[in-house]
Amino acid sequence: MTKTHRVVGPLRVLLVLLFGALVVGQVVSVPGELAQMAQESPDRAHLRWPLTALGVLVLLCVQVVIVSTWNLLTLVKEDRIFSERSQVWVDAIMWAVGVAWLLVLGLFVVVGLNAADPAGILLLGTVLMVGAVFGLLLVVMRALLRRATTLRTDLEGVI
Repeated sequence: MTKTHRVVGPLRVLLVLLFGALVVGQVVSVPGELAQMAQESPDRAHLRWPLTALGVLVLLCVQVVIVSTWNLLTLVKEDRIFSERSQVWVDAIMWAVGVAWLLVLGLFVVVGLNAADPAGILLLGTVLMVGAVFGLLLVVMRALLRRATTLRTDLEGVI
């Protein structure tokens, strides 16, 4: 058993725990926090449902990344990571990251137009930069995976 195979089990446990935490966030935390915000600040109560939808959708994007990662781990464990099947899961991760980034960008614009305090703008700007770096890194990694898959297919054809 290689070192990679020894990491798959603990990583899956952490993915399950993270997925569960995200479900709690979607069902309890995000709606509850925004309901409380609407009660405490009636002038911002109109933002409750749009922000709830936004929060739930961003967390859903993270869940798509978790499910895709789980499936990629299955391919790693079966030594089939360099296959066309892995491209589907990597593309799903890229789409989820892209959608989440666009949702946060929309929030950044809304907050930027209405904020009196720059802290929220700075925080969202940082999240956008981290998301952009992660997304671009995924583009590079996908290209490397595609190249490695092609090389492995060519090598198997020779053997």
